[in-house]
Amino acid sequence: MVVYDPLDAGVIADPYPAYAWLRDHDPVHHHPADHRAPEFWALSRFEHVWDAVRRPEVFSSASGLTFFADEIGQLGIPPTIVMLDPPRQPRLRALIGRGFTPKRVMALEDRIRDFVRARLSEMTERHAAGEPIDFHADFASTIPTYVLAELFGVPEADRALFGPWVHALTGLQNDGFGSAALTGSKAPPGALQAMAEMMDYFSGAIAAHRADPRDDLLGALVAAELEGPDGSTERLTDWDILGFCFVVVAGGSDTTASLISHAVMLLEQVPDQRRMLLDDPGLIPGALLEFLRVESSVQGLARTTVTDVEVDGATIPAGAKVMMLYAAANRDPREFGEDADQVDVRREIPRHLAFSSGPHFCVGSHLARLQARVALEELLAAHPSIAVDPAAGERHRSPFVRGWVSLPVARL
Repeated sequence: MVVYDPLDAGVIADPYPAYAWLRDHDPVHHHPADHRAPEFWALSRFEHVWDAVRRPEVFSSASGLTFFADEIGQLGIPPTIVMLDPPRQPRLRALIGRGFTPKRVMALEDRIRDFVRARLSEMTERHAAGEPIDFHADFASTIPTYVLAELFGVPEADRALFGPWVHALTGLQNDGFGSAALTGSKAPPGALQAMAEMMDYFSGAIAAHRADPRDDLLGALVAAELEGPDGSTERLTDWDILGFCFVVVAGGSDTTASLISHAVMLLEQVPDQRRMLLDDPGLIPGALLEFLRVESSVQGLARTTVTDVEVDGATIPAGAKVMMLYAAANRDPREFGEDADQVDVRREIPRHLAFSSGPHFCVGSHLARLQARVALEELLAAHPSIAVDPAAGERHRSPFVRGWVSLPVARL
């Protein structure tokens, strides 16, 4: 029997055998408490997870997104959009959507492409000089850091601050905001201080935008309006905007970088699929969804049951933490066929859970896909045979996300 233990180093390194065992033998899994974490439940089949994340009246986000207790409360900040339920969550999302539009995101494409080409040129020069190249640290992870700074209008003079903030918040997010990460030896150095510094910085930026409106994302969020149920005009508060900044930085940076790194890793394993993309770059957008399906950047997040609920004949009690194992669901043969573990860049994917679904479908999915598409287009054009060395790399040690700390280039 394969044992599912989300905090075990072996399972974190390769969770897929455990996920397969859960889907086939224990799809509504109860995980007992131990000295590392409280008890929780876990759903692993696609249909169960798909149904649960679309029923916020039963599976609530308001008590946190991991199996740790009150992870956001430990940070000392109010709940962000990802930790709210209807009716407040969809109203807040609609207001944010007035500023964070696909059109505004797509306007970044030329700047992203120029940045990617510059990073590739630098990487090529360093490789030619005999320097070792870390694909994830030197290329993939630099793209979302740059894009987020552009998106929020961070001046060039302040961008040296922005990178460490992104790194620190990513560290907190990857650990799931568990108490050990915040107060023990595992805490990312200066993580809470970095978060406070970033919040102070954006508080000042929001105040400046309220006093002097500007045509950038913060300006659009400050100006966003929505008619309320009573006919009044609703606007985003400073905290609403700060919380959105926190979510995009903590949740949208390393997950996007990991998508780019996993794409290169997976293509090395399936050279025929790489050839398809080289012959027809128009397949890249669909291929990115397939890469996310096979190697989901977010492995799973939790909900909390509002009432007793029956799933597949098992009763989950009210108040229980329930992990939605997106990565297990995304490889479920019941949804994707017997080759669900295999990469197929031509696969039709009418629905998937790489960005979750329902009211908490990833608010930044269009931004992540744009960055990854541009990165892969330019990378394959410049280095069609690039390969990485996963065995020499280092992964995040997290039950919630799957990504890289380091991923050396093996061939350029």
